[in-house]
Amino acid sequence: MSASYSPLAERDLEHIQDEVFEACRDAETIQRYMDAMMDKIEAKTIYPRSGTSLYWFDRFTGYYYVVYKAYIAFYYIADNGICIERILHGKSDYMNKLVPRMPADGE
Repeated sequence: MSASYSPLAERDLEHIQDEVFEACRDAETIQRYMDAMMDKIEAKTIYPRSGTSLYWFDRFTGYYYVVYKAYIAFYYIADNGICIERILHGKSDYMNKLVPRMPADGE
């Protein structure tokens, strides 16, 4: 199996790299951090269901996730592997970025 990245996930990776750069300003540290994160994410291609299932109001969203330090990578299982949808900071409002807003009764 293989891993593919959505355009949003690719943008997330660029943002993470910028954040790590701002924190340490060391190219080797940035490279090690990004490599370790990618290794942890892509390890899920071997056993895709080994990630944690993401539930929203007691319903499985179709996403699994894996945590690396401050970031959470959200992916779903596709025919040829996994597709990483987003990689977001754990303190962000990631559910609103992943799960479409459900209309309230009467909307």
